[in-house]
Amino acid sequence: MPALSQKLVNRLVIAAVIIGFLTVGVAGLLGARALQQNLNYTAWVTHTYQVQQALSDYRILNERVETARRGFLLSRDPQFLVVYERAKRELYPALDQIEELTGDNAVQQSNIKGLRLLLGNQLEALDNSVEAAKAGRAQDRFGVDEGVASTRAIRAITDRMSREERAKLLERDADRRASVADLTRILSVAGVLLVVTGLGSLWVILAFTRDLTASRNQLARLNAGLEDEVQARTADLQRANDEIQRFAYIVSHDLRSPLVNVMGFTSELEASVKPLASMVAKAEAEAPGLVTTDARLAVESDLPEAIGFIRNSTQKMDRLINAILQLSRQGRRVLVPEKVDVQKLMEGIAGSLKHRSDEVGATIEVTPGLPTLITDRLAFEQIFSNLVENALKYLKPGRPGQIQVRGQRLPGGRVQFEVIDNGRGVDAKDHERIFELFRRSGAQDQPGEGIGLAHVRALAYRLGGTVTVESALDQGATFRVSLPAKLSLEGAAE
Repeated sequence: MPALSQKLVNRLVIAAVIIGFLTVGVAGLLGARALQQNLNYTAWVTHTYQVQQALSDYRILNERVETARRGFLLSRDPQFLVVYERAKRELYPALDQIEELTGDNAVQQSNIKGLRLLLGNQLEALDNSVEAAKAGRAQDRFGVDEGVASTRAIRAITDRMSREERAKLLERDADRRASVADLTRILSVAGVLLVVTGLGSLWVILAFTRDLTASRNQLARLNAGLEDEVQARTADLQRANDEIQRFAYIVSHDLRSPLVNVMGFTSELEASVKPLASMVAKAEAEAPGLVTTDARLAVESDLPEAIGFIRNSTQKMDRLINAILQLSRQGRRVLVPEKVDVQKLMEGIAGSLKHRSDEVGATIEVTPGLPTLITDRLAFEQIFSNLVENALKYLKPGRPGQIQVRGQRLPGGRVQFEVIDNGRGVDAKDHERIFELFRRSGAQDQPGEGIGLAHVRALAYRLGGTVTVESALDQGATFRVSLPAKLSLEGAAE
């Protein structure tokens, strides 16, 4: 693949950032609008249920008045009078509540006027019959009683009002389902756009990183006996390394801001799924058949699935951005050369990993007499900690693990260290691939983002060295790190 030009990389990064911001902004606005609409429709559905409940309560009170009146007329039991008077007192407040709840519905307001007129007639007739009974005048012909006629008329009006509210409920629930569908589509499109933008940005970074890796490999081949050429190449690579670090830092930071917004909106939308599902369940429980299968699936399955897809995608993108940031920060750290007792340092690494090695049934052997050198202690320790940890991670199942660390001095003022294991090995075609950022080989049965060996090679290069691997499948691996015995900051790729 041809190397990416500086101008092209700038344009691609700027385009990715702009697309990310636009996607988050538009998705946020549309998502907020759709969510507000859904909340409004949900409120109307709740309001309709309140009206229906108030109508039901009123009808129960009205029937209770009539029932108590009849009970008193037939039995002359004063307990019926207590029930009658209490229910009668609650009738007008119940009617007032219905009137308040249906203030926006002219049809229902007209029905309420009729109810008030009938209620007055009903109570007058019922009171007359009760007073007659108290005076000892019998009355048991309820079929021709004016109060009974009024009760039947009231029942007919409340039935008509309930049908009106059911029609409103169906209409409002349809609007709510449509808003849920719109919200799901918006989230899905926004998630796809963000993933595409993120993958495109990572592709630019990876392509630029591959160009840098190729340059480093070329420098390693020319290193022996070509000091002038090495210095020239190092200067070129230094500029390229500065650029990739700068762009990695810019891209990861600029992508993080819209990513945090998307993750925040996702959490808010996820929190709204439960009340929506509860509302649908309540509607289905109170009015079987009212909620369609598509509506229930949209709330219980489709919407959580879309939110889960977005959450998984953003979490993956966040992990990749963190990996890029880690490499970028290491690339900007100032190296501090000091004398390093390699024997003691390697034994310390083996000791810190003893619990892990005992757990997997492996031994770590540090060969005595390792050469000392002057280098950056932290970078050196990170290189070999990564290599030994990798050897423990990728042991061959069923084979006792054996890991050996050894080293020697080379001509030309250099030292070479080896980390040898008898693990699962690396296929020959993947020897370079494993050093690339976010690349892994073999069975993916161990956790990781594919940055360990890329980090090792980057650190070794900063110390003026190289890292190579010799391996075959199922035959273990040998990682060789070649470093100058004395780190020169002028010659190191800082």
